Amino acid sequence: MSTSLDRRSPPSPDILDPIETASRDEITALQTRRMKWSLNHAYTNIEHFRLRCQAKGVHPDDFTELKDLARFPFTSKDDLRQTYPFGMFAVPMDEVVRVHASSGTTGKPTVVGYTRNDIDMWAEVVARSIRAAGGRRGDKCHVSYGYGLFTGGLGAHYGAERLGCTVIPMSGGQTEKQIQLMMDFKPEIIMVTPSYMLAMADAMDRMGIGANNNPLKIGIFGAEPWTGAMRGEIETRLGIDAVDIYGLSEVIGPGVASECIETKDGPHLWEDHFYPEVIDPTTGEVLPDGQMGELVFTSLTKEAMPVIRYRTRDLTMLLPGTARSFRRMGKITGRSDDMLIIRGVNLFPTQIEELVLRDTRLSPHYQIEVSRDNHLDQVTVNVELRADQAPDTSLNDSITRDLQHRIKALIGITTRVRVLLPDSIERSMGKARRVIDMRSPG
Repeated sequence: MSTSLDRRSPPSPDILDPIETASRDEITALQTRRMKWSLNHAYTNIEHFRLRCQAKGVHPDDFTELKDLARFPFTSKDDLRQTYPFGMFAVPMDEVVRVHASSGTTGKPTVVGYTRNDIDMWAEVVARSIRAAGGRRGDKCHVSYGYGLFTGGLGAHYGAERLGCTVIPMSGGQTEKQIQLMMDFKPEIIMVTPSYMLAMADAMDRMGIGANNNPLKIGIFGAEPWTGAMRGEIETRLGIDAVDIYGLSEVIGPGVASECIETKDGPHLWEDHFYPEVIDPTTGEVLPDGQMGELVFTSLTKEAMPVIRYRTRDLTMLLPGTARSFRRMGKITGRSDDMLIIRGVNLFPTQIEELVLRDTRLSPHYQIEVSRDNHLDQVTVNVELRADQAPDTSLNDSITRDLQHRIKALIGITTRVRVLLPDSIERSMGKARRVIDMRSPG
């Protein structure tokens, strides 16, 4: 039987959806009902998933409560690539109204399909995310995520329209034009990757635009991991609230979770549509809330391409809700597949980022080069001076010593540090390329 929590309605600019303030018992009951439907939908209509379940000796009838989900097989990017392009779709193609896909830089792209109801649900959760970040009906929203097969641009666009915002569909690139339009149109909100926002901040400095005459009030940042130090950098330089939005194309796109502006203590997961687990990345064991591991999602309402226990590779933990009843995810510390192992030490780019941002002489832009010399891995950290720093040998030597010491003391590896002139490191118009791995596969 349908309840008020099952029915979808556009978010009000002032009133939260009832499910956002529901009790945990109500949330669990809704998740259990929807999980039963999603497991049956996937098992009945996706041969690849059905065969995986049969090999594991499990059937949707075996699911009676949420803890039973642990009996079902995981889904990974490899499953999507093995069934490329449409083998993971659970509806006929004439019901699929849109497809998105990853870039495919590490193999075949992962393709995602959407029914009309999926598009509607996606717009709803993105609207909820923008509302949580402080956006309101009538605000102007400047979208600098890329449009096209990447889910960021269109996902943000439809969600902002659903909330009642005026959308400026700029997409990525043309940095000076972006800034000029911001000054002319005066949007309250920008949705963009945090690394590109910093690149725009650099350009705004060169154009003489400071925090006092910047029209933006809220930045909604996602598509790549970013640290608390980067949040502070953005908020200080631009005079805005920087809020984290989380998503991934295989699950839906942006809008799987979002921070609330009143707390900014980690994204609240929209658990009425996406059920989260955290697992040990090696054993697959489900970990208790509060313990660090790999984030896994099961979709509860997706029609075209339900995903069951999708391994995101993002490393985080589940935390109790604060501003909403839903649980939160901690800051992503890295990805299990992006982790570098350097002479037996696990290294994540965000660890280097934290240390770079502590040094006020350096810009927030950096790049890590990994090479191999006589069978030993070598790490070089490229950093650049802030524009107000006059380069000289003694300054560079001081920065090099300080950063090398902090990396050795806090991470445990010896690195080379190369201090570059301002604007030497390539700026990204989308996701920043933080690591250049020059080691041969052999």
